[in-house]
Amino acid sequence: MMVMQISTDLTKDLARAQLWLPWALRVARVLVILAGAWLLTRLARRLLGRLRIYTVRMMDRRGEASAIELEKRATTIISVLSKLASMIIWIVALVMALTELTFNIQPLLAGLGAAGLAVGLGAQALIKDWLGGMLVLLEDQIRIGDSVVINGIAGSVEEINLRTTVLRGENGAVHIISNGLITTLSNMTREYAYYVFEATLAHRADVDRALSILQETGAELGGDEVFRTMILAPIEVMGVERLAERGVVIRARIKTVPAKTALVGRELNRRVSVRLAAAQIEFPPAAGT
Repeated sequence: MMVMQISTDLTKDLARAQLWLPWALRVARVLVILAGAWLLTRLARRLLGRLRIYTVRMMDRRGEASAIELEKRATTIISVLSKLASMIIWIVALVMALTELTFNIQPLLAGLGAAGLAVGLGAQALIKDWLGGMLVLLEDQIRIGDSVVINGIAGSVEEINLRTTVLRGENGAVHIISNGLITTLSNMTREYAYYVFEATLAHRADVDRALSILQETGAELGGDEVFRTMILAPIEVMGVERLAERGVVIRARIKTVPAKTALVGRELNRRVSVRLAAAQIEFPPAAGT
């Protein structure tokens, strides 16, 4: 009697196992697929990282640009390729997982195709953004880390996607700009940049002395150990730019490494201000006084 009871229970357990065991195997295969997608994503990123190093070396041998420019260009391209590779891997993994779970994805794919065609006709702005993003990358217009002005918005490039470009403003604000809406783009950090110095002196001030101070200060700054590597050429003193109602406008410019323009300019302003004050070079009175 005991043996018959055990045999009956075992038969019931096996019958139940036939119901849940196939699903358990499917779930296990789905987990394997997802784990494989994760590993492939990590592997793709590592391979792209090595490709970035190889690309920088090849471009460096050809002398196409400075090391900083090459690094920024490689980082921008690899960032976009990494996102694209991850998206493709996970889409394929999702389709495989749904197939493994016995979902019939053919009607879904057919429906998505028809819906995609309908949406595509009304998604001209999205397609325009993608095409704009591709052109930005192919033409190497901007790179991650560049200081740019896009449609009048200034900032540092944080991300370049196929649809949008993300800028970080000087005040920390994040500006997201659709690539298809970019009409004007000014890159302030391609190869080199200029800091333009301009000051207005009183009409009775010693202009020649002020220009001499400006020249001496620029030369002194270029010889400073801290700023020597940031300055690419001696200061260019252009002289008197114009005679304004309030005074005499003098102008100069100094060529700097990209992204170091503001730092060099602030130090130049500080040193010139101290020297002009010591030489008693007068500035015009404030407006309304």
